[in-house]
Amino acid sequence: MNITEQDKEYMREAIRLANESVKNGGGPFGAVIVKDGEIVAGSSNSVTRDNDPTAHAEVNTIRQACRKLGTFDLSDCVIYTSCEPCPMCLGAIYWAHIKRIYYGNTKKDAAAIDFADDFIYKELEQHVEERAVPLIPLLRNEALETFRAWEAKQDKVEY
Repeated sequence: MNITEQDKEYMREAIRLANESVKNGGGPFGAVIVKDGEIVAGSSNSVTRDNDPTAHAEVNTIRQACRKLGTFDLSDCVIYTSCEPCPMCLGAIYWAHIKRIYYGNTKKDAAAIDFADDFIYKELEQHVEERAVPLIPLLRNEALETFRAWEAKQDKVEY
């Protein structure tokens, strides 16, 4: 993959947002989403500010880009993030269909300052019965009715 000077500038903006976040009491993470050579969204981590454990820089930036572009499909976009995405953010990036991820710090760098997500990867490798947080099936037959209704719906918007 050929990295351009423009790629470096986008990453510098993600890093700037991360630095700004630290100065303002947020976590040390920032991200920008680029479409057709233009930054369409940029945000930082706001977990503690918003009392929202999902308010990671990548998720905040994806939400912002989707609102601005009026779509849930960011397949024509690229994300630049100041740190290798955690499992939640990586999942959100995949769900948004973003085509490329550039990152600054590694997950080992993050773990070195107490932002470790290895436990989540380990949990995903465990059988459901062996995970730290119990997953308990309940009312599956009733819940399946909703899936049947979705499957039969003629005018659904698939994603």
